[in-house]
Amino acid sequence: MVSFISFVAFILLLTACGNNEVQPVNINEATDTCELCNMAVANDQYATQIALENGRSIVFDDVGCMFEWSSSNANEEIAAEFVRDYNDNEWILVDDATYVYNREVKTPMAYNIVSFKDQASAEEFAATHEGSVLMTASDLADHSWEQNHEMMQKHKMENHSHSHSGETVHHEQSEDEMHSEMDEQKH
Repeated sequence: MVSFISFVAFILLLTACGNNEVQPVNINEATDTCELCNMAVANDQYATQIALENGRSIVFDDVGCMFEWSSSNANEEIAAEFVRDYNDNEWILVDDATYVYNREVKTPMAYNIVSFKDQASAEEFAATHEGSVLMTASDLADHSWEQNHEMMQKHKMENHSHSHSGETVHHEQSEDEMHSEMDEQKH
């Protein structure tokens, strides 16, 4: 009986030692900020992350921020890169995802790219969003990563603030409301 228990323990130890697969970390909306733009990272379909060989995980609020950071930090030893499935927020390795670029799709930093765990879902999304382009991870490596400044201007009036509970609060103000608020501050 003792030898059987020892054998099972040995097998479990070997199995645990052989599992070097890097896993994504959970997003903490109260404290996590994008490594590139320093904006809060929501635990949603736009969150991405890089796991470094040294064990550090870096989170981003937009796939564009992750690729911009990667190109500026080419000397970093990356163990894995993750994106989220647009439909169910499941973490996916960057190389396993299919992407859709569409200038009209709103993403946190207006890079306008969303990710999917399978090509069929990406094709379905693209079919319902005119002007979409399907992309692979290798296509992203050659992508220009320009932000859609027109979209950023369009949503410039969107107010981002933090409540005392640490929750991010989003609401849009019309131009009249914004001017009215500015007038009140002057008096």
